Amino acid sequence: MYLEHFGLQQAPFRITPHTEFFFAGAKRGATLEALIYAITHDEGIVKVSGEVGSGKTMLCRMLLEKLPDNVETVYLANPMLSRDEILFAIAEELRIPFAEGRSHLLLRSLQARLLEIYAAGRQVVALIDEAHAMPPEALEEIRLLSNLES
Repeated sequence: MYLEHFGLQQAPFRITPHTEFFFAGAKRGATLEALIYAITHDEGIVKVSGEVGSGKTMLCRMLLEKLPDNVETVYLANPMLSRDEILFAIAEELRIPFAEGRSHLLLRSLQARLLEIYAAGRQVVALIDEAHAMPPEALEEIRLLSNLES
């Protein structure tokens, strides 16, 4: 109904945000630029917080599109995973082969791959949507992995 009323071609508000509807106003554009700068200049872990519906997921999706080619991204949309499940999810995103239930070997492979990527002059960034829902041990694992690359 409101599509016709406002002359819209498609619904602008969806559960999953579409980047073509990104609005850079209200400091969103500046926040996106600051995040890109922080990521490309090895600033470490950065947290973005805001109210529900303020555009945090949209910022993640914009980063996936806007980061330079030398940055490999790991996007975790549902981080309510255990420590081992987080490691498996990251490995899957980085296309690291793994055997289920062998997390100690996976951690070694993951660390080796991150060092390999870093030695090649590339970066890896983990974009974690809803990180506040992560179990503390999974969050600690992310922190430890971030120390490895720096």
